[in-house]
Amino acid sequence: MPLKKKMVVVSATTAEKPKKRYPGEAKGFVEEMRFVAMKLHTRDQAKEGEKESEGPPVAKWEPSIDGYLRFLVDSKLVYDTLERIVEKGAFPEYAEFRNTGLERSGSLAKDLEWFKEQGHAIPEPSSPGISYAHYLEELSEKDPQAFICHFYNIYFAHTAGGRMIGKKVAEKILNNMGLEFYKWDGDLSQLLQSVREKLNRVAESWTREEKNHCLEETEKSFKFSGDILRLILL
Repeated sequence: MPLKKKMVVVSATTAEKPKKRYPGEAKGFVEEMRFVAMKLHTRDQAKEGEKESEGPPVAKWEPSIDGYLRFLVDSKLVYDTLERIVEKGAFPEYAEFRNTGLERSGSLAKDLEWFKEQGHAIPEPSSPGISYAHYLEELSEKDPQAFICHFYNIYFAHTAGGRMIGKKVAEKILNNMGLEFYKWDGDLSQLLQSVREKLNRVAESWTREEKNHCLEETEKSFKFSGDILRLILL
């Protein structure tokens, strides 16, 4: 009889063991994604950054029109692909991310048309953009958690660091002219908050393993996007 009591106590103690909390978890899954993404920035990009910079900071970039056009063309291919994927909806949760107001494909089309009118030749998409678009297509058909990681990082990074880069490039080679790529209809902070809520809602149905799998995809997202960003300096 005493032995039985002892077993009950041990069992209760085990049951009371606190479950692991992930950084940002208390605020919702988007905060977890943001935490992981910020750590992958370089120290000169963000105070939470842990990576060493591999090149000069944005302020010291010497962009060219040709390189910038390559970047815009490859970016458009990626946004075209993302918007087509959510429209097609291989998984039901993709429908949440249609017509969010963050879409960039139409804006990029206008910008490329403007460059064409200025007499610039618009290049074909290059290897970084083609590789990323192909990867997103494949991923979206079989791995919704990983795909949504890319969706989040592409759109949200563009509204933050992407806008800063666009401003610096405009200062250097566009006489401070702002492109449509960096303009949104409506209040951007409200658009972002709406998408945050949708992302959190979708992730509520995921297991912890699925959430971790999504977070683990962040590094790949940074690598693909970084390859496209470096086209500016060609």
